[in-house]
Amino acid sequence: MTATATTGPVDPTTTDAWQRLAALAEGFSPDLRGWFAADPGRAERLTFDAADLHVDLSKGLVDADVLAALVALSEEVGLAERRDAMFRGDHVNVTEDRAVLHTALRLPADASLVVDGTDVVPEVHEVLRRVYDFAERVRSGAWTGVTGQRIRTVVNIGIGGSDLGPVMAYEALAPYRHAEIECRFISNIDPTDAATTLAGLDPESTLFIVSSKTFGTLETLTNARLCKAWLLEQLGSGVDEKAAIEKHFVAVSTALDKVADFGIDPANAFGFWDWVGGRYSVDSAIGTSLVVAIGPERFAEFLAGMHAMDEHFRTTDTASNVPALMGLLNIWYADFLGAQTHAVLPYSQLLHRFPAYLQQLTMESNGKGVRWDGTPVTTETGEVFWGEPGTNGQHAFYQLIHQSTRLIPADFIAFANPAYPLRDGETDVHELFLANFLAQTRALAFGKTADEVRAEGTAEAIVPARVFTGNRPTASIVAADLTPSVLGQLIALYEHITFTQGVVWGIDSFDQWGVELGKQLAVQISPAIAGDAEVAAQQDPSTRALIDYYRAHRR
Repeated sequence: MTATATTGPVDPTTTDAWQRLAALAEGFSPDLRGWFAADPGRAERLTFDAADLHVDLSKGLVDADVLAALVALSEEVGLAERRDAMFRGDHVNVTEDRAVLHTALRLPADASLVVDGTDVVPEVHEVLRRVYDFAERVRSGAWTGVTGQRIRTVVNIGIGGSDLGPVMAYEALAPYRHAEIECRFISNIDPTDAATTLAGLDPESTLFIVSSKTFGTLETLTNARLCKAWLLEQLGSGVDEKAAIEKHFVAVSTALDKVADFGIDPANAFGFWDWVGGRYSVDSAIGTSLVVAIGPERFAEFLAGMHAMDEHFRTTDTASNVPALMGLLNIWYADFLGAQTHAVLPYSQLLHRFPAYLQQLTMESNGKGVRWDGTPVTTETGEVFWGEPGTNGQHAFYQLIHQSTRLIPADFIAFANPAYPLRDGETDVHELFLANFLAQTRALAFGKTADEVRAEGTAEAIVPARVFTGNRPTASIVAADLTPSVLGQLIALYEHITFTQGVVWGIDSFDQWGVELGKQLAVQISPAIAGDAEVAAQQDPSTRALIDYYRAHRR
């Protein structure tokens, strides 16, 4: 197979490996207790290192036959060829006829990658240089507001990938933030978001970053106008409005004419490329707010971590390639064992926004019903990704994972060292925290039998309620510390997991046409909400009735 648009994807259901997996699934009876008892080397054999991540897949529902068939499936659908095509800049985003090169954003400066006749690496590092220079000026106090005050609050205005990535990374890397600069984020078009984010801010020391590649995203530009109006009102009538906008607004955009029309100096606009998708863009200029927060040196470590995982995925054989194996296991769970959702459970409060970030990455990428050649998919595609930090989730939804009728694969993420090593007297609270991490994966894997419940003196009538069947699949991802580099590795790990699944399903993981229709209809419906009776009459009965209700009750 060659990974090009002209050949079309391989239908996975026609491969020998798929048929073998289907046969294995038909009689599959997982027994993690028995497997571990019979195979003392299972944990060691199914544990892998990828950059700084230590990944234990031994508590997954996989045996040697299933693993061999999954690796064979990757070969038959051409995973390695498709991966190589992405890394070298082929137009693997077929419906938009674009290369997919978020991996180029983290290449070292001495690398070279020619895409469509241009070496993109110098361009990437020139933008990085400009972002780093800007961030240093803000961090040092050299960049001031219109009244001469140093910047103390940076407000990022974006949505989707222009918000979720920077927010998640800013929260995750809290120990590395500049002590005197706070970042805030506005994304929702609900004016409450802007109002609550701006509350209490000093306009003289606030800087806004408007993140929109086209500078035409409805939500982002609406919020940018709200913030502009707030700034000018708060600064008062005596201020030079042009100077105020130039000193308090910068842009991440390539539409320099629109940037200038807004009042932002185009010299303070940082661009990126059409081969960077929004949900893959936190390592581009979209991460400018993060660079301000943690500084260029730490951001460079973040990029280096991503690159380390890229290299692992690019160069490692599938049988020990962590992103590939995790993606293939997800195929096994979703297409053969009936799993519909996937939990991501970070045992780190700093990663509390990581599951939300992964929701866009995974579901916007692989929530597709057609393959990249336009033909219908032949399998179930996509998973619902969700999660919360442990131990909060233990007191909420873990009941469903442990004892429901649904199979819910779960990824557990933990770190050997706490970001904030607090103690409760003699108790190392982080060790107590990690004990919960380990206990949950053990309980999910091995459960608790009826005889074990009875041995505790439990009344027979409630024995069934206290039985845990076990054989609930988990992956454990651990690292020494949550550093900028390790965060980058985690992001790239899931990018490549998502890619692997998309290749097997034969879908274009890099377009997102499913978000377009709603945006188009919103523009069409807006006049009706404002009172245009003719437009209202064109709506379906349900929409029309809801508009009538709104207009009757709006004060």
